[in-house]
Amino acid sequence: MDLIRIGDKVVSLSRISNYTEQILLARSQGLSQQDVAKKFNVDRSFVSRLETLGELRKGRSIAVIGFPIANPGEITQLCQELGVELCWVMTNKERWEYAQSRNGIELVNEIMDLANRFRQFDCVILMASNARVRLMAALLDSRTVVPLVLGETPLSSDVAVDVETLRRTILSVTETAPSKK
Repeated sequence: MDLIRIGDKVVSLSRISNYTEQILLARSQGLSQQDVAKKFNVDRSFVSRLETLGELRKGRSIAVIGFPIANPGEITQLCQELGVELCWVMTNKERWEYAQSRNGIELVNEIMDLANRFRQFDCVILMASNARVRLMAALLDSRTVVPLVLGETPLSSDVAVDVETLRRTILSVTETAPSKK
């Protein structure tokens, strides 16, 4: 059970978690702190403090894409730690399984859908072979792409990404003011 006793009160941790999630989701959908506070019958300062409590960073929206990556777990963990909104990394095997599990039209449609999704980010850090980096930069707005070339095309085996280099890249991007569109 998720109940705890505080003095003479019995408190439900799941209820607190549920309300907190609803409050933050309402804020992420564009409601003002004041509107959210009124909707959930709490003080506006409480909404502000919740946001501050969970804040990982401020600034640009960032996606990290990479393939074929030998250390996807480390990359994913780093991205979570630094507040990267989207991290999509695959090993060479996963990349081929992804491509071969779809027919040609499905694959093209998915790639176009993914490109549209990635275009919504202020910055896309792209880790791939030189030709794949050029192709993805063309599909996306090349002003938003930060390339980390893993080697010459074709890459047929996984490449270990230096986590500290990626960390520095992400931090340099988050510290840079977003460009005017």
